[in-house]
Amino acid sequence: MEIQIENLSKNYGPQKAVDRISFEVKPGEVLGFLGPNGAGKSTTMKMITGYLAIGDGDVRIGGKSVRDHGDDLKRHIGYLPENNPLYLDMPVIDYLTFCGALQGMTPDAIRRRLREMIAVCGLNAEKHKKIGELSKGYRQRVGLAQAMIHDPEILVLDEPTTGLDPNQIVEIRNLIRELGKAKTVVLSTHILPEVEATCDRILIINQGRIVANGTADTLRKQATGQEVIRLRIEDAPLAEVMNALRGMPTVDTVEVVDKELNRLELQSRTGMSSRREVFHLCVAKGWVLSELTPLETRLEDIFRNLTTN
Repeated sequence: MEIQIENLSKNYGPQKAVDRISFEVKPGEVLGFLGPNGAGKSTTMKMITGYLAIGDGDVRIGGKSVRDHGDDLKRHIGYLPENNPLYLDMPVIDYLTFCGALQGMTPDAIRRRLREMIAVCGLNAEKHKKIGELSKGYRQRVGLAQAMIHDPEILVLDEPTTGLDPNQIVEIRNLIRELGKAKTVVLSTHILPEVEATCDRILIINQGRIVANGTADTLRKQATGQEVIRLRIEDAPLAEVMNALRGMPTVDTVEVVDKELNRLELQSRTGMSSRREVFHLCVAKGWVLSELTPLETRLEDIFRNLTTN
């Protein structure tokens, strides 16, 4: 099911938490929803899931407005809130059975999905324990299991890997990628490498407004239109190399990174690439080009530039 957000806004008194944002998420797409604390991410996700009343604008799921069909649409959504509220005195199996019943599942369907979720979320060894006896990581797994117990078409996951160890993070990341092939997934996280590994598209929100929307590669190109290359050229005087590189029509700047190793950092002019020219220069001069590495703008730097006021 497709999610369509149309001029969505939400105020808390005089504070505008979400300010006329519009975007869509298509089936088979994993959207990374990023932003600093207080940017409006969780408020937006709560309005999508129907857990918070919409202020202005609309949220449409499968063409139906959450305003008019909220109760019906909730059955198509799996939601893991940021604080992951759980009944700590309930055993894991009883809690997941209860969640399935709340979603209107039949007893047979609950039993079948319960086995799948216990296996998928790695809860087999903990399934008979009370939730209050579990570590934070295993509680997070229980939260993921309840979000998926009714096999929803849409998953809204707010910080799903909080409290998980590195191995668990990889497992959940792979699970989300697999689910994203058939479902519509909105994923919020502060772990930016996780976004690149998991999400098809990234949307960044700041002060209630969308400040970026695109793939990681698209955001990098928008952030800097200039190619940056790390070079090492051997068997040549450094000054001669610097002069030759600076004389190339595609080159904007050249800086020394390591004088002893003749390692340099070259920045091309906007919209140009210098890699082929550097190679041909070294061939013509008889220099040994032992390193030529394009440097990508880090997603962390893009995020910081867009969200620092």
